[in-house]
Amino acid sequence: MKGRIVSFRRGIKTQYKTQMLVRVPEVESRAKASNLQGRTVVWKTASGKEIFGKITQPHGNSGVVKVKFRRGLPGQSVGTEVEIKE
Repeated sequence: MKGRIVSFRRGIKTQYKTQMLVRVPEVESRAKASNLQGRTVVWKTASGKEIFGKITQPHGNSGVVKVKFRRGLPGQSVGTEVEIKE
């Protein structure tokens, strides 16, 4: 399953580099997003490096999920695709 990184998780004055918001095209509600909780997410760089993360909870009511990565992701990752594994 594929997803797209929408943004960093952020507040009005803070930005969390290890937490990203991911939109999954097949998921359109909070109930469906909560079914993805606990799945592994992989973001790949152009050079082939992989950074792993985990879906922690839904974000909002439109099916966006919050993903916590082991390492911080660069700003170039916003708008790119991630792979959601079983």
